[in-house]
Amino acid sequence: MRHRWMFLFLVLTLSLPLTMIPAADQSGALTPELLESFRRALVPDAPTRATINAVTSNNAKKLARNQELARQIDHHFNFKIKTSGITDQKQTGRCWMYAALNLLRPAVIKQYGIDKFEFSQNHLFFWDKLEKANLFLEAMIVTRKAKPDDREFLILLDDPVADGGWWNYVVELIEKYGVVPQDIMPETVNTENSNIMVTIINEYLLKSAAEIRRMAAEGKKAEELRQYKVGVLKQVYRLLVIHLGQPPQQFTWRFENKDHQIVTKTCTPLEFYRETVKVNLRDYLVLVDHPSHPYNEHYVIAYCRNLSNAADLDFVNLEIGRIKEFALKALLDSLPIWFAADVSHDMDRNGIMAPGIMDYEALYGIDLSLNKRDRFNYRISAPSHAMAIIGVDTVAGRPRQWLVENSWGANTGNQGYWTMLDPWFDSNIYAIIIPRQYLTNDVLQMFTRKPKELPVWDPMRRQF
Repeated sequence: MRHRWMFLFLVLTLSLPLTMIPAADQSGALTPELLESFRRALVPDAPTRATINAVTSNNAKKLARNQELARQIDHHFNFKIKTSGITDQKQTGRCWMYAALNLLRPAVIKQYGIDKFEFSQNHLFFWDKLEKANLFLEAMIVTRKAKPDDREFLILLDDPVADGGWWNYVVELIEKYGVVPQDIMPETVNTENSNIMVTIINEYLLKSAAEIRRMAAEGKKAEELRQYKVGVLKQVYRLLVIHLGQPPQQFTWRFENKDHQIVTKTCTPLEFYRETVKVNLRDYLVLVDHPSHPYNEHYVIAYCRNLSNAADLDFVNLEIGRIKEFALKALLDSLPIWFAADVSHDMDRNGIMAPGIMDYEALYGIDLSLNKRDRFNYRISAPSHAMAIIGVDTVAGRPRQWLVENSWGANTGNQGYWTMLDPWFDSNIYAIIIPRQYLTNDVLQMFTRKPKELPVWDPMRRQF
């Protein structure tokens, strides 16, 4: 993730006109006199020496954890949705997929009368990689005449088959490829850690992009470039099979129901989806708190999709208070809530999401306070992880804290669950997915307006 942001910084820097980059100017240099003033300002008193000793010998996260605040937090909720076990995305960026499939699996458990069930994330992972490869190559064909330093072109080169995604990504995959049970296409070593697979496929695609642009420079038409693309995709498919296995066209699933009877089902992935997922995924709409743009508007983000022929992510931009109202309404109707948030701040591995739980200000003696808009605009904060809200604790009808189901395994958090204080919701959640039936008429009307297009470099496009 650090490399991704460094790349984006370089893209933005290189795209600036040369007149905006100042020439050498000694007025802003670090002079010996200025450095000496820094040394004199550092007073080696007892608190400073103690902090130096502590931080140089320990993990700063452990030192910064606000133990007093942690002791005040309980993990009780007066409303909870029954779940069927914590999932684990391991060392991959598939949280968006896990959170979505976790919302859908209760219907399978209820329908077939079983205690536990998990969809195969590997099945969707395979098709997501292939579709992203196709999307990337199509983008290279479309931008084949772009200059090498074109801002959009450079952004498109960044991590072509990244693990991350959005809600619309999983909707498109499920509707095209269906779903299968976990044991039909189980996890592999490469779904536990996808780094090598992604690196190899990315390198192969970037090599192919260079060839597409060379062919275009020689006068080859789009039809010829797409013929070349097909050959590249055959190799990508082969690489995916090597790493992830072959997706089933048809499968037989055997399971034991609550009456201890063995049931056998034979179907295709699409047939299984239509029989088990009893909701229209297109009814789910995306609400976003995008601090950089006016609220109560409909937006679409360029190239925020994983299928070349699919629509880009569109959303209505609302203040977080209104988003919270819709989330509470749907949750209390026993609907888990898919959400995207920044988990790099005020979250510890013991299952707490609370402003101030990581008290770096006290540890270092500095002021880090900043409002949500400035944190987002200056790239301190952005949606980085997707999870599901499955419970809430209310006082006088207002949420005090929320119960979060994560996909980091049962050995993290509170046996895989997190307690999110309500102020954390306001500060760190950026998007939720809500069925249209829970939205008010004015918000539904916003979705009917022609969306305003945001560029490919908009920070909300970031996949997590």
